[in-house]
Amino acid sequence: MTFPRKSIVAILIIFVSAAFAGDDAKKCTSTARECEQQIRKMMSGRRYLGAQLVDLHPGIIVKSVVPDGPAERADFREGDRLIAINGHDLTNSGIKEFKEYLGDAKETGKLWVIVQRRGSFKKIDVRLEPYTKAQIDKIVAQHLSQSHSAGPGPTQP
Repeated sequence: MTFPRKSIVAILIIFVSAAFAGDDAKKCTSTARECEQQIRKMMSGRRYLGAQLVDLHPGIIVKSVVPDGPAERADFREGDRLIAINGHDLTNSGIKEFKEYLGDAKETGKLWVIVQRRGSFKKIDVRLEPYTKAQIDKIVAQHLSQSHSAGPGPTQP
């Protein structure tokens, strides 16, 4: 099965924390059913932060926070500038480095982040949470609508 990783990565970026650049979606060479199964398998048990980030080159800011997600419950706010994550300096880093540090926390799902908000620094403790079934359904539906010709929506596993 050939599964275009770029399509899935683009979808995950939207929901995981990075800014989606809006590149034209490419059609998959796999069937919609194969894609759906692969996405569900990849997302099952995966944790997310619930914030969309923007790379400042260098630096990272919070563009938006998913309502009722882990980032919102931890008190992340739009416009927060990420200074450090679990002791790693982010002031000269980008989203790529942020994702690496995020991956390092996959076992515990716990992060502490220093943000700069309106000139002050604040430490935020956050626990990454698994994607819900509804979130996974939304990711599957978005991928199918963007990367596959018109056809049936997601099926139940």
